[in-house]
Amino acid sequence: MTVARAGLRLGWPTARDGRVWWTEDRPDEGGRTTIMRLAADGVRRELLPAPWNARTRVHEYGGRPYAITPDGDVIFANHADQRLYRLGTGDPTPITPEGDGSRYADLLVHDGQVWCVRERHAEDGKITRAVVAIPLDGGQAREWATGCDFYASPALSPDGRHLAYVCWNHPRMPWNGTELRVTRLSDGAYWTVAGGPSESVLAPQWKDDSRLYLVSDRSGWWNLDEIGLDGTARRPLHPAEEEFAAPPWQLGGAPYLVLGDGRLAVLHGRGDLRLGLLDPDTGALRDLDVPWSGWQAALAADGGSPAADGGSLSPDGGSLGADGGSLVGVGYAPTVPTSVVRVSVETGQTETLSAGLDELPDTVPLPLPRAIRSHGDVHGYLYPPAAGQEPDDDRPPPYVIFVHGGPTSHARTELDLEKVFLTSRGIGVLDLNYGGSTGYGRAYRDRLKGEWGVVDVADAVAAARWLAEDGLADPARIAIRGGSAGGWTVMAACCRSDVFAGGVSYFGVSALGPLVAHTHDFESRYVEWLVGPEDPQVYASREPLALVDGVSCPMLLLQGLDDPVVPPAQSAAFADALAERGVPCTYLAFDGESHGFRRTETRAAALAAELAFYQQLFG
Repeated sequence: MTVARAGLRLGWPTARDGRVWWTEDRPDEGGRTTIMRLAADGVRRELLPAPWNARTRVHEYGGRPYAITPDGDVIFANHADQRLYRLGTGDPTPITPEGDGSRYADLLVHDGQVWCVRERHAEDGKITRAVVAIPLDGGQAREWATGCDFYASPALSPDGRHLAYVCWNHPRMPWNGTELRVTRLSDGAYWTVAGGPSESVLAPQWKDDSRLYLVSDRSGWWNLDEIGLDGTARRPLHPAEEEFAAPPWQLGGAPYLVLGDGRLAVLHGRGDLRLGLLDPDTGALRDLDVPWSGWQAALAADGGSPAADGGSLSPDGGSLGADGGSLVGVGYAPTVPTSVVRVSVETGQTETLSAGLDELPDTVPLPLPRAIRSHGDVHGYLYPPAAGQEPDDDRPPPYVIFVHGGPTSHARTELDLEKVFLTSRGIGVLDLNYGGSTGYGRAYRDRLKGEWGVVDVADAVAAARWLAEDGLADPARIAIRGGSAGGWTVMAACCRSDVFAGGVSYFGVSALGPLVAHTHDFESRYVEWLVGPEDPQVYASREPLALVDGVSCPMLLLQGLDDPVVPPAQSAAFADALAERGVPCTYLAFDGESHGFRRTETRAAALAAELAFYQQLFG
């Protein structure tokens, strides 16, 4: 239960005038997301009491659910009805209509309006999106960008005359190809500044009224560029074979910030993203010496005073004219709790404002990951069993290979008590960044194009064999576990190989046809890139449900019954197929859980079942 309760998730910081806001996801409250504020005098206060839940469902994965007005009020999206509310000194009051099927994300406040991405679900099932401006006192929303399937990252120029944003269309995902566009607010005219079908452009921010910064992977890596308002005079700021952004599964991220002295606070690296300062004129980049090895791509700068016109021009809630004195972000490390952290730009001195854990375990050692590249070019992080927990005989220890979801995502080196739960019991962990993962450039991401169920499976099998060949793991006691797309890899690997002693799938994909037919709009065309156009023969050659005859090892399947991303029928059908063939399988379904378990009781039950499964497998 301790591990299950330790899932307090911190995110989306905002800073202004010495005050800091952030979100907390609370498993003990059914996964409810609240908003916290640290006042300038150091007093911390919860702003949003139960049952209010600050969570947006745009793209189903959501993102930054709130923004701050110039007078310190909070504009937030409420999970139950997806309306926007304004929270001041009294109860929250709605500012968007009831029952029109709209959702809102990527919020910023300027000139008495909330600028954001609106996603509208019509009664006939049609979904449309637009960049809109909504008066803070309610009233009719004005559409400023329409016609594309998806929008992200609205950003207003310092003079308030131009709106920049990112857009893209099916079947692309934002890491495949996007466009950076600018709309002139005086007449609504717009043009494309950068990007296209084969270039992923992300996170525009304004340098001044006539030039923009952006992140682009045209070099093969998500690097920072500067470009003119009209798309001319484009130049790279710091060309490097490393990433300056993370995949935008959620809206509202900020992987870099413009500081008041003209420098940029940036996140960059391979795998984990570390914090540094970049001089855009010289390209000089200096890392800050801080205890956190990685950062969520959601930085905020304390901008002192709001913009002169009373609005904020960036989604973190501070003005672009930040004084550069301090940054706020969510940092993580293998032996430090994930925390909301304030960092001095000049000295690197840090202050922890809130930690995801009140205290670290004092009875078990925390594993230190080692970055590995097995069999040439398969990345991952190795967490060996705790010292003194090795088997009593001469056998190597058992291992579990963790497979992340996405699949366009990556494993991070953050403190994870689920891993400690295993390593402290003599079970090692290899957290795999298989081909298709982010953090290693576009070519590594594109290894999965058309090869889902092949490359990811081959990399997982190669990692298991590497563990055995190097004497790190007992070859008869290697299991595999993963969630969502990682669950697909777990099931497919157990179908296509015999190297695993067992598999654990959390809300995994077992069949492609039903996924394409029933999943949400954001990922409804994703399978075209991952596998190819719908073809029964091709799909049957990949999907676990069609290959279930190849499974000979026990499996544990866990599923939330309110999952809009991977319908529960996916796990249930695979469990039924295993049962028909006499393969040992346990299927656990949880009422009220969505895609990713948020409740303490659910997480505790799932973890207990998983441990019991490994104990049976490994002895």
